Formats: sequence, C-alpha cells, structure tokens
Amino acid sequence: MAWLLWTPVVTSHPLLQYLQLKKKLEDEFPGHLDICGEGTPQVTGFFEVLVAGKLVHSKKGGDGYVDTESKFLKLVAAIKAALAQA
Repeated sequence: MAWLLWTPVVTSHPLLQYLQLKKKLEDEFPGHLDICGEGTPQVTGFFEVLVAGKLVHSKKGGDGYVDTESKFLKLVAAIKAALAQA
C-alpha cells in the first residue's frame, strides 16, 4: 500500500500534485497498489509518501514535491521492494 499525505490549501496545488502522482503510480503498477490520501487541514506543508508503512518521501523533510523523474523513480524502487517482500 502506498500512502500519500498532503495539505489541502486554498489553491489546489497540493491536491493536484497528489492526483498526478496517484495516476502515475497506478499507471506504473496497474492493479497492484492501494493508494490512499489524507488531507491535513490543521497543518501546512506536508506531502509525505509512505510505502508499506515506511516514509520514503517527505516534503517537510526537504524532498519537496515528487516533481522530477529521479524522485518518482525513488518511489518506484521502494514500491517494487515492498511488492517483492509481500
């Protein structure tokens, strides 16, 4: 399971980032992922990605959004490793 946590704000930028990443991951792993998202209305600045309970990407931790191919490939590698262990 991939878990994405984002902060909805007045603009839809974080939500748009989430939806784009969700679609890209579902296209990469069709039928193999259960992607859940949770907004954080009380806190700002979150865009966290957990794979099998492990934090693999953190905007708050300095990773920013998943906006480059290298960041996406890091997630792909983490998901492949989790699927191999399942």
